[in-house]
Amino acid sequence: MDPLLQHTRLVKDCSKELGFDYCGIAKAAPLDEDARRLEAWLSKGMHGNMHYMEHHFDLRVDPTKLVPGARSVITLLMNYFPSRQQQTDGPKISKYAYGDDYHEVIRARLNTLLQRLREQVGEINGRGFVDSAPVLERSWARKSGLGWVGKNGNLLVRGAGSFYFIATLITDLPLLYDDPYTADFCGTCTRCLDACPTGAILPGKVVDGSRCISYFTIELKEALIPDEMKGQFQDWIFGCDTCQDVCPWNRFSKPHQQEAFTPLPEILNLSTREWEHFSEEQFRQVFKHSPLKRTKLKGVQRNLKFIRE
Repeated sequence: MDPLLQHTRLVKDCSKELGFDYCGIAKAAPLDEDARRLEAWLSKGMHGNMHYMEHHFDLRVDPTKLVPGARSVITLLMNYFPSRQQQTDGPKISKYAYGDDYHEVIRARLNTLLQRLREQVGEINGRGFVDSAPVLERSWARKSGLGWVGKNGNLLVRGAGSFYFIATLITDLPLLYDDPYTADFCGTCTRCLDACPTGAILPGKVVDGSRCISYFTIELKEALIPDEMKGQFQDWIFGCDTCQDVCPWNRFSKPHQQEAFTPLPEILNLSTREWEHFSEEQFRQVFKHSPLKRTKLKGVQRNLKFIRE
């Protein structure tokens, strides 16, 4: 069998065995068009206080700077749509944070995938990324044929929706490349723009990150959220799913099969009062593997106080 075909099949078979729902492969090359868009977005200050996005610009747009000699960018998607959702009228948590921290879960599987490739192919150089390094994941997902970027900035998979984690493996292993996704099935729909509680989604597929609820409830480290945002959070205290919940393509979402993403009972059922009376020790114990540990109890209570005022 042709080595390119053999190695490509190996990548896709292994990714499926490791629980990834989709796998696409693109040629490692500079993302010139994306570089221009990112530069314009940053120049308008739409990243707010996320100053890390200004750093390592050249790494974000050129995979060969991240992995010397890179030949292929492998993009992997893992479903996180839950079979059960919050049953309480208490504060709302984004679905991606219902279970274990996806960074930890997926990073371990990326390492396993790379190790399996090395066992079968030989010594190859590669690095895996899960929303933790300067990689434009959605651009690579589109270039590898997995879907298109919607008006809300999320990757949309036709017939499957947008509730997917995106992981990237950059390697110097040459592979067969998938055709890029060139279609856009958002059409004239503006449901995400119309529903965004803070007006963060703008025409032209631009998302003002500095106005997004996820930015305020997770990324913003200041002690206080600006008063101008009061009354706009619709009870979200960690992330926001509004633009995904209203997207017509998410009617195709199906529950994931990942045990690690099983919702914590506390997230599904806690009332506002119970959240308010959480102790540091309880929080550390319950959320020790959860994305919520990123904001710590102090951040959660800040957000809770903000929506209650």
